[in-house]
This record gives sequence, structure tokens and C-alpha cells, in this order.
Amino acid sequence: MKLFIFGYGFSAKAIARDLKDQCDWIAGTSRSLEKCAVIEADGLRAFQFDGENASPAISEALKEATHILLSIAPDADGDPVMRCHGDELRANQQLEWLGYLSTVGVYGNHYGAWVSEESECRPVSKRSVQRVAAEQAWQTFAKQIDKPLGIYRLAGIYGPGRNQMIKLAAGTCRAIDKPGQVFNRIHVDDIALAVSKAALIAQSGIVNVCDDQPAPPQEVIAFCAELMGLEPLTQIPFDEAEMTPMARSFYGENKRCDNKKLHALIGGDMRYPTYRDAFNHMWNVDIWHGKKA
Repeated sequence: MKLFIFGYGFSAKAIARDLKDQCDWIAGTSRSLEKCAVIEADGLRAFQFDGENASPAISEALKEATHILLSIAPDADGDPVMRCHGDELRANQQLEWLGYLSTVGVYGNHYGAWVSEESECRPVSKRSVQRVAAEQAWQTFAKQIDKPLGIYRLAGIYGPGRNQMIKLAAGTCRAIDKPGQVFNRIHVDDIALAVSKAALIAQSGIVNVCDDQPAPPQEVIAFCAELMGLEPLTQIPFDEAEMTPMARSFYGENKRCDNKKLHALIGGDMRYPTYRDAFNHMWNVDIWHGKKA
């Protein structure tokens, strides 16, 4: 396996870690040279990619790649990878699999009801509308070149260095109460588990990558505060909370995502089936990337 990752971010780094021993080489891209240095420090080949211009170095590397992981958000003009390097992917005779990291935001608002991979997409925000268009573009592309495409709709991502405990410790966390609101979430290690397995078997189709327990955000914060020995936060009614337009828009997408296909893909249990499992582990093993009082 020769894996080329467009967009070496939080999730992609975990996926590369799980696949490292299975690959002849792994390459990753970043906009900045500083982050390219981080990619190289992780033992990967690094390429700078700004999402606007084709890179000759990337074009050359893509001739050898057998697996492509797409982890760059679309913009108003479509998907940057397809726009800049679609021709090279189309010409690659060694290509075995395409993987696209999407978001459960494509489902939009289902008023708290359960949704599956077959449910209607009702994107609310501009970014989710763009995601739906990008998914459809890659589906058309994969069909044209007759290659398997896996689309992984990720829930709210958290893990070491990126979680509510860090905000609680810093005093920047707020408990927003909107009756009936739930969010889906996923630990980054379970993203790695799912997508690495998908790459190894060249899985095709859409999979919701979320844990077993959608929950209100204030419930998760209360659990973390208790775990850390902190006083529970006073809940702020949603209508009274000062929030950025983007933050407020997340509360307009209320649903519970079914993950039966995820369990079938990984062949059993997740590493962290619920947020309780994940936060207990991160706190007790002290890998949440904060300082205990």
C-alpha cells in the first residue's frame, strides 16, 4: 500500500499512525512549510498544497499511490483536490481505493430523530451544502474511473489535545442548554480504527463514524467536570447565550446518527463506545493534554 493523504490534520494523523506498518510509504499535505516539517517528523513524505494550484511534486507522487485519503474541506468552487489533481488520479492505473472524510453535518436537521446512511441529506449551513456537493462529485468521479470510494461521515471529533476537559481546566468551557438538543461525537482513535480498516479492504459506500451514544453537550461537560473534581457549570439557556454565527449554526442540526454500518466495518466493538469510556481513559491515563490540579 502506498497511501497519499490530502490534508494531514487531527484525524488523518491518527489514521496514518494505524496504517504505518501496512504501507510502503505514506505521504501527507499541508498548506504551511512548518506543518510539512511536522509531517516529516512523523516519518511521512510531506508535500505543500495550498488547494488552489497543482503541485508538480504531488503529481509525480500520485503516479505511484495505490490509496488516496481526502481530508480537505470543499470551498465555493468545489473540491480542491479534484480541481487541482483530478486528472492525475484519473490516469493512475495503480489506484485501488479512494477515501473521503465527510461530516454528519450533511444530514442537517432531523429534529432529534435517528438517521442512517440512507436518510435524506438536509444540509443547513453553507459548509454542509458544500460537503454534500463534494460527496456527490467524488461519487461521480469514482464511478467514472470504476474505483471503490468510501465516504466516512464523521461526528464531532475529540481526543487527546482536543476535548472539553482542556476547556474546563482553562475556564473557557460553557454549558449551553437547548432542550432536546443532542450531538453525535467520535474519538479520533475510533476514526483511525474505522478508516484504516476501510483502506485495507478497499471498502466502498457511506459509513457514519460516530459512537454509540448521542448526548446533550451539557451532559458531557457535567461528566467531565465531575471526573476532574470541579464544580458543575451553571447552564446557560440557548436563547441567552452569546455565540458566534458558526457556533450557533451547529445547534440547528439536531439528529441521532445510527452506527450499525460502522460496527459491521470494524467487525465488533469500538475503542470508545461512549464519551464516558473515552473521557475516563484520557483522564485516568493522563493523555488529555492538560494539567491536573
